[in-house]
Amino acid sequence: MFGIYLKRELSRRKKAALVIAMGLALGIALVITVNSVSAGMNQAQDKVLKSLYGLGTDMTVTKAQSAPKAGSSQGPSFKFGATSSSSSSQSSDRVNTQGGQALASSLVTKVGSQKGVSAAVGALTLNVTKVDGSFTQGKAKSSTTSGSSSGSQQGGPGGGGGTSSTGAPQVQGGGANFNVNSYSVAGIDVTNQTLGPLSTSKITTGKTFTTAQTNAKVAVVSKSYAKSKKYKVGSTFKISGTKFTVIGIATPNSSESTIDVYLPLKQAQTLGDSKNKVTTIYVKATDSKQISAVKSTIQKNISGTTVTTSADLASTVSGSLSTASNLATSVGKWLSIAVLIAAFLVAALLTSSAVSRRVREFGTLKALGWPSRKVTRQVVGESMVNGLIGGGLGIALGLAAAYTVTAISPKLTAQLGSTGGGGGQGGPGGGQGGGPGQQATQNTLEIALNAPVSLTTIALAVGLAVTGGLIAGAMGGWRASRMRPADALRSVS
Repeated sequence: MFGIYLKRELSRRKKAALVIAMGLALGIALVITVNSVSAGMNQAQDKVLKSLYGLGTDMTVTKAQSAPKAGSSQGPSFKFGATSSSSSSQSSDRVNTQGGQALASSLVTKVGSQKGVSAAVGALTLNVTKVDGSFTQGKAKSSTTSGSSSGSQQGGPGGGGGTSSTGAPQVQGGGANFNVNSYSVAGIDVTNQTLGPLSTSKITTGKTFTTAQTNAKVAVVSKSYAKSKKYKVGSTFKISGTKFTVIGIATPNSSESTIDVYLPLKQAQTLGDSKNKVTTIYVKATDSKQISAVKSTIQKNISGTTVTTSADLASTVSGSLSTASNLATSVGKWLSIAVLIAAFLVAALLTSSAVSRRVREFGTLKALGWPSRKVTRQVVGESMVNGLIGGGLGIALGLAAAYTVTAISPKLTAQLGSTGGGGGQGGPGGGQGGGPGQQATQNTLEIALNAPVSLTTIALAVGLAVTGGLIAGAMGGWRASRMRPADALRSVS
């Protein structure tokens, strides 16, 4: 009897049922859209952090760069000697550590032995500034160029000599033309490449290091750097007179790499005059839920270091990604709540209004012996069906909106600011500005936004549909339960 009566009443009131269902559908669709976009924001942020932090890396240990001593040089200097020939081409490399003050390699073992740490590896990040100069004959006089600015300096014609960025004379009576270029180098532990700077990239040409190449003169270069220098597997290049052979080309998994050249750690330590030193220790915790506890343990047992987790880095993300994420989680959340409340109230009022128009029907049923609970059950049943229909429509609309966002894939930009741990930008091995004369440069990434819909979100939508039906049914049922058979008779007269 319940089912037959329910079917008949819903078929008689299709328009009213559709209005109630659509009101609930719009609220539920908005909730699905906001949740899916928020999930997409979280995924985009994870991509940003992974590209800079390292796959499988939970935290890093660094040490802030100490302030330079008064009167010390702030930039690298390059010394050239003019010759008696009509022109002379010379080249000089300046190698500086970056990403923070160097740590003893022994700290890697100490960090790895801390409670809650699964693995720890060290890496040394360097900045190589290369100066190529061409000098014309003049009065032979030792000249020095200092500073880290890139570009060229041209000596004046005739008797005018060129000047360096600090104003020091270069060559008197002749001229000088030099170019300054810099690139980043990371020395990695070739015995464990699952952590560290190279773990964020995939070798697409050639091969990666073997565990036997701990001190080999071989290199892996990033795809963008290889393209700019026209390097391929087998190409060679020199750093401070040491020749390296390219064995592989690495392509970043999710963004542009902040490292141009990867070398075995021992080779990088030799180039940077940093024997048994590292600038960053990459740490993986045994359990992601214990990251905060592990961070506290390391900071307590190893003084003077800065421990940075992915949560710390996430707080420094800015740009359109951060703005959109804030809108989705704040404005979007409260907008969804407001729309849902409005939808529930509208559904409840429409249901109550519909019950009021059925006074004769419910009064007659009570006169025939229907108890109030049976009348209430009938109204609640109709409202539940309306709620489920609204839920189905809302899920369809929400999925369509999420699919549209994914299909359009709007581009968001993200910048990772300094966390204060290493004098560099963003994270481990990823920043500029750790060494002398280096300026911090923000690392800007471009991420395509997706809007994934999880089963949890679908379950939430179903729950909201049921809740909306119950609220509307409760109000309508309460109104129906208060009707008496006499009300039916009065409506007839």
